Amino acid sequence: MDAGRLNIPNTLTVLRIILVPAIVILLMQGDYFKALILFALSGITDGLDGFLARILHQQTELGAYLDPIADKALMVSCFVTLSIKHVIPGWLSVIVVSRDCIILIGIAMLAVMSVSFQVRPTMIGKLTTVFQLLTIFGVLLLHTLAMAADYKNFLLSLYVATSALTIISGLNYIFKGIRFINSAT
Repeated sequence: MDAGRLNIPNTLTVLRIILVPAIVILLMQGDYFKALILFALSGITDGLDGFLARILHQQTELGAYLDPIADKALMVSCFVTLSIKHVIPGWLSVIVVSRDCIILIGIAMLAVMSVSFQVRPTMIGKLTTVFQLLTIFGVLLLHTLAMAADYKNFLLSLYVATSALTIISGLNYIFKGIRFINSAT
């Protein structure tokens, strides 16, 4: 890659990271409509950066690290802020954040133990991310439309599905980590 050429996918990923504080501020102010717009924009850039990286042949090691950081920053920030505002249940945020912390601790342990591994998203991990995104998007949309109370049962079902997938995904990553450790010893 030419050093002077702009890496569009990495630029989009950095934009997603920059949008996180703006989204949190809007959520704190209760401006769910603007937060929804920025959240949707962030989701679009997330899909677009991976697509563009492939077709423009601009996949980089930096992008491989920044993309999941941007995703986690957005998700954790939105879940924590919305639970603090009592828009979503705190238990759901604890599950989402705990899974991500457990994965990070596991990666750090593998690195400290000099265990060779590659972290690749699993199908259950991708499905979990989709449900986490749908949860935030659905909550923001229903609050924007002032219809959250009308869809209380739907939201509860979404919370339960998201938490179940998050737990299953977390366990899946734990078992993969254990297999990495066992195969290295």
